[in-house]
Order: sequence, then C-alpha cells, then structure tokens
Amino acid sequence: MPPTALKENKRPKKRRVPKVLITSALPYANGALHFGHIAGAYLPADCYARFCRLRGDDVLFICGSDEYGIPITINAEMAGRTPQQHVDIFHKVNKDLFAQLRMSFDNYSRTSWKGHIPTVQEFFTDLLNNGYIEPRTTKQLYSEKDGRFLADRYVTGTCPKCGFDAARGDECPKCAASYEATDLINPRSKISGGPLVAKPTKHWFLRFDLFAEKLREWIATKNWKPSVTHFAMSYVDDLKARAITRDGEWGVPIPLPDTEGKVLYVWFDAPIGYISATKEGFPDTWQNYWLKDDVQYVQFLGKDNIPFHAVFFPAMVMGQNKPYKQVDDIAANEFLNLEGRQFSKSDGWTIDLDRFFEHFTADQIRYVLAANAPETQDSEFTWKDFQTRCNSELLGKYGNLANRVLVFIANKAEGRVPEQEFDTDFINKVKELAKLAAEAYSTYHLRKASQLVMEIAAAGNVYFDGEKPWKIEDPAKKGKVLRSCLECLKILALVSSPIVPDAAQKLWQMLGQKEALSKENWDAVLKTPLKAGLALPKPEVLFKRVEDAIIQEEIDKLAILTAQKQG
Repeated sequence: MPPTALKENKRPKKRRVPKVLITSALPYANGALHFGHIAGAYLPADCYARFCRLRGDDVLFICGSDEYGIPITINAEMAGRTPQQHVDIFHKVNKDLFAQLRMSFDNYSRTSWKGHIPTVQEFFTDLLNNGYIEPRTTKQLYSEKDGRFLADRYVTGTCPKCGFDAARGDECPKCAASYEATDLINPRSKISGGPLVAKPTKHWFLRFDLFAEKLREWIATKNWKPSVTHFAMSYVDDLKARAITRDGEWGVPIPLPDTEGKVLYVWFDAPIGYISATKEGFPDTWQNYWLKDDVQYVQFLGKDNIPFHAVFFPAMVMGQNKPYKQVDDIAANEFLNLEGRQFSKSDGWTIDLDRFFEHFTADQIRYVLAANAPETQDSEFTWKDFQTRCNSELLGKYGNLANRVLVFIANKAEGRVPEQEFDTDFINKVKELAKLAAEAYSTYHLRKASQLVMEIAAAGNVYFDGEKPWKIEDPAKKGKVLRSCLECLKILALVSSPIVPDAAQKLWQMLGQKEALSKENWDAVLKTPLKAGLALPKPEVLFKRVEDAIIQEEIDKLAILTAQKQG
C-alpha cells in the first residue's frame, strides 16, 4: 500500500455536528405572559437548547411575538391606540420578561416586521396555485354599531338548542351544544351589545380535507407523546375546509387583486413566523435549517396549541413548492395552575412579575417551574412549595454543598485545588447521575433533570459529611476528599446549568474557571479534572433564604387582588 494511502486511512473522521432547530409557540402580543405560559412552552425549550449547545450541537432557538388578529385590533381601540402601538407595548413587556428569565433565544422576532409578509404571502400563493385554496361566499355576523364582522369570541346570543340567553358564539356553556354563530337567536355584540345581522362576505378557504391521508401517514411515523398523537389524529379524522382570511386591516394582506379590507387569518400567518424569524436573524443561513433534511426540529408548546402545530401547519407545509422542514418532535406540555386555580389576570389570580423580581431570582423560579413541570398532567405553583424548594433544595442542598466545601478549602486548604487524585468510585457514581441527567434533558424531562441535580448535590453532602475532612489528620487523605468534593461541584455546575444558569456560572467561576460555562462541552467538562494547584476565588453565597414574611405577603396579595376584581 502506498504511504499516501496509509496516511489517508489513519486520518480521523470529522465529527458531524448535529443541527437542532427549536421553536417555542409565539406568544400573542395582546397581554403580558405569566408563569403558566413559561412552564409549558418556554422554560423546557430553553433548557433543551442550553443542553444541546453543551452537547456540541449546532442549535438555533427561535421565538417571537404573534402580533396580528382581531383581538389586538379591538383591544387597541379600547385602549385608545393603534394596533402597532398596542403590539409594541406587549412585545417589549414579554421580551423583557424573557430576558429576566434568561431565555437564550437565538432570535426573538415579531410578526409585524416587514420580512414576515412576503414569506406568508408565498405560502398562500403556493397553496392557491397547487389547488388547496378556494374562494367561498358565506354569511357572517356583522355589527352595524361596531362597523365590522365579528369573530365567534365576540358574539353572544340565545342558544338555538336549549334557549340559554348567554350562549357563546360557537358553543353553549349550559347544554354544551356546538353550532355556527349564525344559528344563534338574537345574536349581539359582546363589545357594544348591539344587534348583529348575517351578511354575505367572500373569504378564502384552505382545503385541509385534501391533506387528511398524507397527514395520517406522516403522523404514524412520529414517536410523539401518545397524548399528542391521539389529539392530532382526532383532528385529522374530522378535517374540513377552514377560512384562512378575515375582514379587517390589521394583518398580512391577501396577495390577490381586489381584496382590500381583507387579511390572512392570524392562525394561518403565526406559525410561518418561525420561518420569517429565522430569515430575520440569519438571512444568509436560514435555508440550512428550514430547507435541509439533516436537522432535528423540535417544537415546544402548550397542549392547546397541538392542532395548529401537529395538523394545520404541517398541512400548510405539505402544500408548498419549497421543501420546508417538517417538525420531528412536538414537546407539548399540560397547564400550570396557581394555588389550585387557572392563572387569570382578569380575576386577579396571577403573580405580579415586577414585584416578583424585586424579591426573587430567575434561577429560583426556573428551578421551581422545572421541578413542577406539567409534562404529563396539569401541575401547580403554590407559594409554600416555592419557599420549600428554594430553602430546602436550592439553598439547603445545592448552595450548602458549595458553601461548606469552598469555605473549608479557603480556610483549611490554602484556597487551592489539592494536588491529590480524586476518589474514583465516588466521582464515577456522580458521573452516572450526570449521564441520567443528560438522558432527561435530551428527552425534555425537566422534572427528572431537576431531581438528578439535587441527587448530585445530596451525594456531595453525604460524602462530605461521611468523610469528615475536618477530622482527617493525613494531608494526602484530606486532599483526596477535598479534590473529590470539588469535582462533584464541577459536575453539579455543569448538570444544573440548563436550569439555573446564573448560579451554575457563579459556581463555575468559584472553581477557578474563567470561561463561560455555557460555551463549554458537556463531555469535555466531565472528562477533564480541575487543574491541581489552581487558586480559587473567595466563595460567595449562591442562594438566599426565602423568609416566611414575604411568602405570606404574596399569599395575602393574591386574596386582596381577587377581592378587588370581584368587588
């Protein structure tokens, strides 16, 4: 064999860096988010993105504000501002909240940016030209007093089935009957109370029924949560044409002549926002994520968004001329409630977020939401549980281990990483926990990941207590114990960093590391011991105790706000 050929055979293969596209459901810019939203669609996505980056993947994490639709138009009018002014306010409010919570989006966009319109119109045009869209004239309820056609949510009247006089536009809350809004007796506007009349109007309908078989076959290939698959299939079995346009001015214009005063329905344009947001943030490379097959695409959302992401948007993609990437996995979560009830700003049953961040940290709420993640069923946020987890787990286990080890080394071991080798058996056990945590992160199981973080902290505390370095006379043995505790802290910082990034980075720095932990490699950190003799900075407290008084104040505040709303 020629020398050159031998040289070629010995060349190591270049590792393929996996590309991971992550999207979180676009929050509607018609109000402020609450922790229930964060627990379902945003924190799980952020933790997954952070873990994938540590794993060495090429990650793109995309989100943004959903900014069109009739509700925004109406609320803007009621507030005395334009729709653009209205969405500008809530885009900033929610973007600032995400920043406070340390969400690591690669681009946080908005659907009112100019580049969104041509992307949406191209979707419409391809579907139209490929025979999936057709115009229809139907009768819809019109309010002379409001001067507009009204969506079902703004309509009330008498139920045509049971006669209940406060029935909703599409369903009766008394007898649970489902019907068309035009079937209501004496329909009226929820906005002005004025009477409604049925008037003919032309709209464009997307023939979802033509995608039923393709969707059924496609969903069958997915290894989604059973609840997601079942929910999606139930929609596929009842697919029919749906209107994708609305009468109005605030929205993406229909790319057809003589369609003034009509726009594309917000549910049609919103998911296309994932693509336009990627174009905005990465104009030269967006195709590498959306038009290639070698990408793992994961969507994070609440269960109420399953039909749009598992059925409607995939059908829209199937009707395109460009080979857009279809979602591989849908990490749909259940709902998070507050003290036994659904979050409700209108009822005062919510948490004042400005007030929250005056007293508590992003890491505290991120950890508690992760520990109570609504992965398989609705879960609960209570102030008492928040206090217990912050004090017993973050402070009592995680913070306590870091403080006692680092203070002891600062006072009794010259503030340096000991020269001795660490206890292999102990560290191998900790690494096994880290391996389980990696599996939990990679499968979006935040509850399990947070439990394993605390198991690592508990293992370190048990080891420190059992070895009693303060009683060890032999310097070599003491050095081995302390070196082992430092290695445990290093692994704790790594494994916890997707959930509590600020505390993990602070701990990482207290271990003498100068670089950002978020830029490190998971496997490399696990394999590379701390440098012997490395000087450690002065230890700092990672977590503060949550006192009874502030928790009681928050509980009382809930009761007061609710009473005011009800009064």
